[in-house]
Amino acid sequence: MSYVIAAPEMLAAAATDLASIGSAISAANTAAAGSTTSVLTAGAGAGSYASAEAANVQQAVLDAINAPTQILFSRPLIGDGTNGTTPGGAGGAGGILWGHGGNGAAGAAGQAGSAGGPAGLLGNGGTRGTGGVGAVGGNGGAGGVGRPGSTGVRIGGPRGSGGAGGNAVGLIGNGGAGGAGGSGGTPENPADGAGGTGGSRGLLLGDPGTPGPNG
Repeated sequence: MSYVIAAPEMLAAAATDLASIGSAISAANTAAAGSTTSVLTAGAGAGSYASAEAANVQQAVLDAINAPTQILFSRPLIGDGTNGTTPGGAGGAGGILWGHGGNGAAGAAGQAGSAGGPAGLLGNGGTRGTGGVGAVGGNGGAGGVGRPGSTGVRIGGPRGSGGAGGNAVGLIGNGGAGGAGGSGGTPENPADGAGGTGGSRGLLLGDPGTPGPNG
């Protein structure tokens, strides 16, 4: 024997209530879709964001370390020198303690290439800029401690001189070898570039750097 009552008016009221609940849920989903999508998008790029923030913090610390020497000596304490950007622009000096010299920019037609920037105590001198057609190539940058100087390059003109070898800093140490001079190659400019001078040795012990060969 069944005790279930199925009055038509009660079923109609229940259906109306369920429809209202469904409409409310749909409206809530629509309202929340924008914010949840944004959260998911940010989450997908969380790794990139963290990497960018870490790089910003590292650069800020490096800027704080380099600020005093930038003010006093116009060069950083740690870090590479900037590359020359304008035609014939010289490379920037590397950090006093550590850093490679910036590369010199190539010269325009008839313009000499610029010199590479000097290195710090540890580092390589910047690469010389290539001379423009018919111009003299720029000299190589001075090497750091125990590092060779860069080699001169020319296009259409006489070769540049080799960079000077780095000096030994302190009581003990060997000087760096001088860079090789560029070789001549045109009938109008047959002269070779001179080799760079060797770096000086330490005050108490060490050997001076050997001069670089001529081109």
